[in-house]
Amino acid sequence: MDVREAVEADADALAALADSPVDVMRNLVHDRTVRVAIDPDAIESGPGGDVEHDGNTQDDESSSIVGFVSFDARDETVYVTQLAGSEGACARLLEEPIRFARGEAMAVELLVPDGEAAVQNAAEAADFATAGSGPRFSGQPTTRYRLEPDPDAT
Repeated sequence: MDVREAVEADADALAALADSPVDVMRNLVHDRTVRVAIDPDAIESGPGGDVEHDGNTQDDESSSIVGFVSFDARDETVYVTQLAGSEGACARLLEEPIRFARGEAMAVELLVPDGEAAVQNAAEAADFATAGSGPRFSGQPTTRYRLEPDPDAT
């Protein structure tokens, strides 16, 4: 699985993953740090396994997006604002804000809506600790997860 920075052309794929309007996802790409997970096996292959492009590599990659993460940093904490995709994609994508936070000796926080097992399992596998209940979004309860900075990191 490859990870790259999201671009505006990814908005349709992000909207489908997040069940959100395309314009909201387009704004997200502009306002936050957003990374996308690409499944290289999902990019259309031609005879003999050669990758066929329609002349626009970005369109080919956008159609193979299997997850995304958005995050921003403030007040000594990196806040994961959205995380969507398969459990494997979520686990890989969480590495991005964690890597940034470690480089800056910051904590990472993530809100997980109840019932989103892929995100919950990825957070727990990355050693996030439950930090209590979070706010409700559209009436849905959330759980706050937090990963403290490593005190031994240099």
